Amino acid sequence: MKQEAKILLGVGAVAIAILVGAVVLLSGNTSTPITSTTKADPKILFRSDSDKLGSASAKVTLVEFSDYQCPACGAAYPIIKQIINDYKDKVLFVYRNFPLSIHQNSKIAAEAAEAAGAQGKYWQMHDMLFENQSAWSSSSNPLDMFTEYAKSIGLDTDKFKNDVEGNKYSDKIKADINDGVSLGVNSTPTFYLNGEKVTGLASFNDLKSKIDALLK
Repeated sequence: MKQEAKILLGVGAVAIAILVGAVVLLSGNTSTPITSTTKADPKILFRSDSDKLGSASAKVTLVEFSDYQCPACGAAYPIIKQIINDYKDKVLFVYRNFPLSIHQNSKIAAEAAEAAGAQGKYWQMHDMLFENQSAWSSSSNPLDMFTEYAKSIGLDTDKFKNDVEGNKYSDKIKADINDGVSLGVNSTPTFYLNGEKVTGLASFNDLKSKIDALLK
Protein backbone atom coordinates (compact mmCIF):
# COMPACT_ATOMS: atom_id res chain seq x y z
CA MET A 1 0.00 0.00 0.00
CA LYS A 2 2.87 2.37 0.77
CA GLN A 3 4.36 1.74 -2.68
CA GLU A 4 0.96 2.43 -4.35
CA ALA A 5 0.60 5.65 -2.40
CA LYS A 6 4.02 6.80 -3.58
CA ILE A 7 3.07 6.06 -7.19
CA LEU A 8 -0.21 7.96 -6.86
CA LEU A 9 1.55 10.93 -5.30
CA GLY A 10 4.11 10.93 -8.08
CA VAL A 11 1.45 10.90 -10.78
CA GLY A 12 -0.41 13.71 -9.04
CA ALA A 13 2.72 15.85 -8.83
CA VAL A 14 3.43 15.40 -12.52
CA ALA A 15 -0.15 16.36 -13.41
CA ILE A 16 0.04 19.50 -11.29
CA ALA A 17 3.38 20.45 -12.83
CA ILE A 18 1.92 20.08 -16.33
CA LEU A 19 -1.13 22.17 -15.39
CA VAL A 20 1.00 24.94 -13.87
CA GLY A 21 3.27 24.94 -16.88
CA ALA A 22 0.30 25.31 -19.22
CA VAL A 23 -1.09 28.23 -17.22
CA VAL A 24 2.29 29.98 -17.25
CA LEU A 25 2.67 29.40 -20.97
CA LEU A 26 -0.79 30.74 -21.76
CA SER A 27 -0.43 33.77 -19.50
CA GLY A 28 2.95 34.50 -21.03
CA ASN A 29 1.44 34.52 -24.52
CA THR A 30 -1.29 36.96 -23.62
CA SER A 31 0.97 39.43 -21.82
CA THR A 32 3.53 39.86 -24.61
CA PRO A 33 2.94 43.00 -26.73
CA ILE A 34 2.59 41.90 -30.36
CA THR A 35 1.01 42.94 -33.60
CA SER A 36 -1.86 40.73 -34.70
CA THR A 37 -1.36 38.88 -37.97
CA THR A 38 -5.06 39.03 -38.80
CA LYS A 39 -5.79 42.00 -41.01
CA ALA A 40 -8.98 44.01 -40.59
CA ASP A 41 -11.43 44.38 -43.45
CA PRO A 42 -10.39 47.65 -45.18
CA LYS A 43 -14.02 48.37 -46.06
CA ILE A 44 -14.80 48.53 -42.34
CA LEU A 45 -11.52 49.97 -41.12
CA PHE A 46 -12.24 53.35 -42.69
CA ARG A 47 -14.94 54.81 -44.90
CA SER A 48 -15.00 57.38 -47.67
CA ASP A 49 -16.25 60.01 -45.19
CA SER A 50 -13.78 59.12 -42.43
CA ASP A 51 -11.58 61.95 -41.17
CA LYS A 52 -8.18 61.52 -42.85
CA LEU A 53 -4.89 63.39 -42.85
CA GLY A 54 -2.17 62.69 -45.40
CA SER A 55 -1.96 61.23 -48.88
CA ALA A 56 -4.42 58.58 -50.07
CA SER A 57 -1.50 56.98 -51.95
CA ALA A 58 0.65 56.66 -48.81
CA LYS A 59 2.32 53.29 -48.33
CA VAL A 60 1.34 53.23 -44.66
CA THR A 61 -2.13 53.78 -43.21
CA LEU A 62 -2.58 54.32 -39.47
CA VAL A 63 -6.15 54.13 -38.15
CA GLU A 64 -7.05 55.12 -34.60
CA PHE A 65 -10.33 54.36 -32.83
CA SER A 66 -10.34 57.01 -30.13
CA ASP A 67 -12.27 58.93 -27.48
CA TYR A 68 -11.52 62.63 -27.00
CA GLN A 69 -12.07 62.38 -23.23
CA CYS A 70 -10.02 59.20 -22.75
CA PRO A 71 -6.80 59.93 -20.78
CA ALA A 72 -4.91 57.19 -22.64
CA CYS A 73 -5.95 58.75 -25.95
CA GLY A 74 -4.74 62.09 -24.64
CA ALA A 75 -1.38 60.50 -23.81
CA ALA A 76 -1.17 58.97 -27.31
CA TYR A 77 -2.04 62.28 -29.01
CA PRO A 78 1.49 63.81 -28.97
CA ILE A 79 2.92 60.54 -30.31
CA ILE A 80 0.50 60.58 -33.25
CA LYS A 81 1.08 64.30 -33.75
CA GLN A 82 4.82 63.70 -34.05
CA ILE A 83 4.29 60.80 -36.47
CA ILE A 84 2.11 63.02 -38.68
CA ASN A 85 4.66 65.86 -38.60
CA ASP A 86 7.67 63.62 -39.27
CA TYR A 87 6.23 61.39 -41.99
CA LYS A 88 3.83 63.80 -43.69
CA ASP A 89 2.49 62.22 -46.90
CA LYS A 90 4.27 58.92 -46.26
CA VAL A 91 1.57 58.02 -43.73
CA LEU A 92 -2.21 58.36 -44.07
CA PHE A 93 -3.75 58.91 -40.63
CA VAL A 94 -7.44 58.12 -40.10
CA TYR A 95 -9.32 59.09 -36.94
CA ARG A 96 -12.44 57.08 -36.05
CA ASN A 97 -14.79 58.19 -33.27
CA PHE A 98 -15.23 55.68 -30.47
CA PRO A 99 -16.65 57.66 -27.51
CA LEU A 100 -17.03 55.46 -24.45
CA SER A 101 -20.19 55.65 -22.36
CA ILE A 102 -18.11 56.03 -19.17
CA HIS A 103 -16.97 59.46 -20.38
CA GLN A 104 -19.79 61.98 -20.01
CA ASN A 105 -18.47 64.53 -22.50
CA SER A 106 -16.87 62.27 -25.09
CA LYS A 107 -19.87 62.13 -27.42
CA ILE A 108 -20.39 65.91 -27.54
CA ALA A 109 -16.64 66.33 -28.10
CA ALA A 110 -16.88 64.05 -31.13
CA GLU A 111 -19.83 66.13 -32.33
CA ALA A 112 -17.75 69.29 -31.91
CA ALA A 113 -14.90 67.88 -34.02
CA GLU A 114 -17.27 66.81 -36.78
CA ALA A 115 -19.07 70.17 -36.71
CA ALA A 116 -15.71 71.91 -37.11
CA GLY A 117 -14.91 69.53 -39.95
CA ALA A 118 -18.05 70.67 -41.77
CA GLN A 119 -16.43 74.12 -41.87
CA GLY A 120 -13.06 72.79 -43.00
CA LYS A 121 -11.38 72.89 -39.57
CA TYR A 122 -11.63 69.31 -38.33
CA TRP A 123 -7.98 68.84 -37.39
CA GLN A 124 -7.71 72.22 -35.72
CA MET A 125 -10.60 71.27 -33.42
CA HIS A 126 -9.21 67.75 -32.99
CA ASP A 127 -5.98 69.26 -31.66
CA MET A 128 -7.77 71.79 -29.46
CA LEU A 129 -9.84 69.06 -27.82
CA PHE A 130 -6.84 66.90 -26.95
CA GLU A 131 -4.60 69.78 -25.90
CA ASN A 132 -7.30 71.10 -23.53
CA GLN A 133 -8.70 67.73 -22.47
CA SER A 134 -8.23 68.33 -18.76
CA ALA A 135 -10.12 71.64 -18.95
CA TRP A 136 -13.39 70.38 -20.44
CA SER A 137 -13.52 66.72 -19.40
CA SER A 138 -15.30 67.34 -16.12
CA SER A 139 -17.30 70.37 -17.27
CA SER A 140 -21.06 70.34 -16.80
CA ASN A 141 -21.40 72.49 -19.94
CA PRO A 142 -18.50 71.68 -22.28
CA LEU A 143 -20.23 73.26 -25.29
CA ASP A 144 -19.41 76.71 -23.95
CA MET A 145 -15.72 75.80 -24.03
CA PHE A 146 -16.01 74.15 -27.43
CA THR A 147 -17.64 77.29 -28.80
CA GLU A 148 -14.69 79.33 -27.57
CA TYR A 149 -12.36 76.91 -29.33
CA ALA A 150 -14.50 77.25 -32.47
CA LYS A 151 -14.22 81.02 -32.29
CA SER A 152 -10.44 80.88 -31.85
CA ILE A 153 -10.01 78.82 -35.03
CA GLY A 154 -12.31 81.05 -37.07
CA LEU A 155 -15.54 79.06 -37.28
CA ASP A 156 -19.06 80.39 -37.69
CA THR A 157 -19.95 79.82 -34.03
CA ASP A 158 -23.72 80.02 -34.54
CA LYS A 159 -23.65 77.23 -37.12
CA PHE A 160 -21.19 75.30 -34.97
CA LYS A 161 -23.44 75.44 -31.90
CA ASN A 162 -26.56 74.56 -33.87
CA ASP A 163 -24.85 71.53 -35.41
CA VAL A 164 -23.57 70.26 -32.07
CA GLU A 165 -26.81 70.89 -30.16
CA GLY A 166 -28.79 69.24 -32.96
CA ASN A 167 -26.57 66.13 -32.88
CA LYS A 168 -26.11 66.58 -36.60
CA TYR A 169 -23.26 64.08 -36.79
CA SER A 170 -24.60 61.42 -34.44
CA ASP A 171 -25.18 58.99 -37.33
CA LYS A 172 -21.57 59.26 -38.47
CA ILE A 173 -20.30 58.82 -34.92
CA LYS A 174 -22.57 55.81 -34.41
CA ALA A 175 -21.32 54.31 -37.69
CA ASP A 176 -17.73 54.68 -36.44
CA ILE A 177 -18.65 52.93 -33.21
CA ASN A 178 -20.42 50.11 -35.06
CA ASP A 179 -17.41 49.59 -37.32
CA GLY A 180 -15.14 49.48 -34.29
CA VAL A 181 -17.34 46.95 -32.51
CA SER A 182 -17.47 44.75 -35.61
CA LEU A 183 -13.65 44.77 -35.66
CA GLY A 184 -13.51 43.82 -31.99
CA VAL A 185 -12.51 47.22 -30.62
CA ASN A 186 -13.38 47.36 -26.93
CA SER A 187 -11.03 50.02 -25.58
CA THR A 188 -9.39 53.26 -26.60
CA PRO A 189 -7.10 54.03 -28.17
CA THR A 190 -7.01 51.08 -30.57
CA PHE A 191 -4.67 51.36 -33.56
CA TYR A 192 -4.45 49.56 -36.88
CA LEU A 193 -1.28 49.81 -38.94
CA ASN A 194 -1.85 48.75 -42.56
CA GLY A 195 -4.85 46.79 -41.35
CA GLU A 196 -3.11 44.99 -38.51
CA LYS A 197 -4.12 45.70 -34.93
CA VAL A 198 -1.26 47.19 -32.96
CA THR A 199 -0.94 46.24 -29.30
CA GLY A 200 1.65 47.25 -26.76
CA LEU A 201 2.22 50.74 -28.21
CA ALA A 202 4.39 52.41 -25.60
CA SER A 203 6.23 55.28 -27.26
CA PHE A 204 6.94 57.28 -30.38
CA ASN A 205 9.99 55.11 -31.13
CA ASP A 206 7.88 51.96 -30.78
CA LEU A 207 5.42 53.14 -33.43
CA LYS A 208 8.17 54.68 -35.56
CA SER A 209 10.02 51.37 -35.79
CA LYS A 210 6.88 49.64 -37.03
CA ILE A 211 6.25 52.33 -39.66
CA ASP A 212 9.88 52.31 -40.81
CA ALA A 213 9.70 48.56 -41.32
CA LEU A 214 6.64 48.96 -43.54
CA LEU A 215 8.24 51.76 -45.56
CA LYS A 216 11.31 49.70 -46.43
